[in-house]
Amino acid sequence: MHFRHGARDEPEINLIPFIDVLLVVLIFLMLSTTYSKFTEMQLKLPVADADAQRDYPKEVIVAVSADGRYSINKNVLPDHSVESVAAALAAASNGAKDNVIIISADAMSPHQAVITVMEAARRVGLMQITFATQSAAQAGR
Repeated sequence: MHFRHGARDEPEINLIPFIDVLLVVLIFLMLSTTYSKFTEMQLKLPVADADAQRDYPKEVIVAVSADGRYSINKNVLPDHSVESVAAALAAASNGAKDNVIIISADAMSPHQAVITVMEAARRVGLMQITFATQSAAQAGR
């Protein structure tokens, strides 16, 4: 009797169970991971220790109060819109583009109020902007 051996099948690696296990592990990791929310972050902004304040020859001082009111070179603006701030900046700078805008904002002023001043300065063409700060010694008083 002569028995013929059939063609041997090559062993095959079945990947479907491997993929199923990986997906289960991935789902488990996704469900068990906690993500921190950025809205819950508490920020304490730093105090700048700068040298003596420089006097700029062509400066426009913009003060922003805690309630969002604007004052340009000690003249209080009645309107809070970007257009009125831009018009006041243009009048204060006398059309010169090399003036320096010094933004002196209260620590409790809204962020949008400072952005409004920056946008108004951009519209007028004043690109040199700096921020007034206080030293740590002054902040402690």
